[in-house]
Amino acid sequence: MPDQPTPLSAPITRRTALRAGLVAGAALAVAPPASAAAATARRSPLLRSGGKSVAIFGGGMAGLSAAHELAERGYDIIVYEPAYLGGKARSMGVPGTASPGRQDLPGEHGFRFFPGCYQHVPDTMSRIPFPGNPNGVLDNLVRVEGTVAGFQGLPPIFAPVELGGLSQLTPEVVQNSIVGALGFIPDLPPHELAFFAKQMLVWFTSSTERRFGQWEYVTWEQIMHAEGKSPAYRKYLVNALTRITVAAKPQTSSARTIGTIGEALVLAASGTVPQFAGGVDRILNRPTNIAWIDPWVDYLRALGVRFVMGQGLAALRMAGGRIAAATITGTGGTTTVTADHYVCAMPVDRAVDLLDDAIIDADPRLGGMRNLVTDWMVGIQYYLRRPTDIPEGHIAALGSPWALTALRQAPMWVGEFPATYGDGSVLECLSVDISDWDTPGILFARTAKECTAAEIATETWAQLKAWLNTGTDWLRDEDIHSWHLDPGITWSGESIHNDTPLLVNTVGSYDHRPDAHCAIPNLYFGGDHVRHHIDLATMEGANESGRAAANAVLDAADDPSPRAQIFPLVSPPAFAAAKALDADRFRAGLPHLLDG
Repeated sequence: MPDQPTPLSAPITRRTALRAGLVAGAALAVAPPASAAAATARRSPLLRSGGKSVAIFGGGMAGLSAAHELAERGYDIIVYEPAYLGGKARSMGVPGTASPGRQDLPGEHGFRFFPGCYQHVPDTMSRIPFPGNPNGVLDNLVRVEGTVAGFQGLPPIFAPVELGGLSQLTPEVVQNSIVGALGFIPDLPPHELAFFAKQMLVWFTSSTERRFGQWEYVTWEQIMHAEGKSPAYRKYLVNALTRITVAAKPQTSSARTIGTIGEALVLAASGTVPQFAGGVDRILNRPTNIAWIDPWVDYLRALGVRFVMGQGLAALRMAGGRIAAATITGTGGTTTVTADHYVCAMPVDRAVDLLDDAIIDADPRLGGMRNLVTDWMVGIQYYLRRPTDIPEGHIAALGSPWALTALRQAPMWVGEFPATYGDGSVLECLSVDISDWDTPGILFARTAKECTAAEIATETWAQLKAWLNTGTDWLRDEDIHSWHLDPGITWSGESIHNDTPLLVNTVGSYDHRPDAHCAIPNLYFGGDHVRHHIDLATMEGANESGRAAANAVLDAADDPSPRAQIFPLVSPPAFAAAKALDADRFRAGLPHLLDG
């Protein structure tokens, strides 16, 4: 691996191409074989564990997904969770806000949305019963058809999120559709918009070898040639779209990661991909726990899954080249746990604390997890006495210092909001995600990390007004009833702490991420830091990783049960010829035909 990222203008060496082949092969290995016979044929008998008791540490998306797949196949599952089931996907009531006959006002880590390119999460949802729903929890998703784009000092714009009207998908159609979809951005030179669309086409027609061998090692800012472009190009196309979509910094994020999710979203918006029939974007019609997490936990309990709350994994003990026991600590004191299989489905910032010398000696590759980087993306909810007139759908304050996105929840939830939540005076819940905690704001000239909770609430509201209120009367100070900041943000003295950071895919970080199974035969990993297809810190990636961990358990146990389905990314046939040509060029050390 070179010490520096490969510049876009530099020729690709054969050493780089070989590395690409190896890394791409590792990516394909994330998907388990279709049959148990194929799986065991590839494995050494020395790695087989046998037994059907599984200890899962972490009750977030990955842990629940692994428990789901294994419980349906008759495994004895215990999930240990130190805090809350559902992880960052959960919702919670705001304590003390309910009047008799109503529920607490709904709070959450951040608003949930389900892009149409997701395949694993909807499949899981369809297998969770929900009263009155023929397709289970899946029927609690409602389609979002538009978004409001706000610009500082300019009237906001309502834009559709689906391209619409496309009967086929070709490279030319993709390029033209991107130009048409982003033409509303102010002060953006037309030739730079055309260049951005052309660079997206470079990504769409790049081979797997180039994606893993070149684009993984350059930033999104580099692949989009931001240097020398107009302020609007850099502010909106390169920075804002990246920050609001994936909470990533374009100057440090892997171009492969940003390109992967960008391609998936465009394909979902095109309406031409049968797998993405649900549209480009959906949200739940109730708070997440009511619509999804609680029914899921109830279903798993009915399958025999046991949950031990208030207990988290503190250490793993090796013996004879295997995990012999686990130490858990929490409200019940310190306890030793033994099982046939151990699934570490904890966030990466906590999982790395388990990697002692014995584990690293057994699998040195796991040491790479220490190099992974996390960042902050945290939500705040505003409870309003008057409904806003903002059109239904997502809200993006493009170019705002704190990279704000929001969602009006009351209009898209079942039931009358004031009759269901709070004291009856709250008619609207505006849920806002803060994706940039390191840029000074417009009111206090401080970063979010330098503010108190009250200052975060005030600054966020000020930015929303500056980006959305030009020519409108959407947001009024007197309408604020109260607000709720994610309780994962805490203060100790003047120091701020975040209990729920998320992985960001920095340049070259794929090399440091683990697979679901490692060299230790009965140890498995789940979480959005584990290698998966969508390659982003998402519910979808965590769900896929939980499935991959479950499949690895089945492999190790020589279990003939059908494997959990792993859905590959969609690759339109119209791009196959261009990708094949690019693969030949990459192996020959040549740049992409369109790049330059």
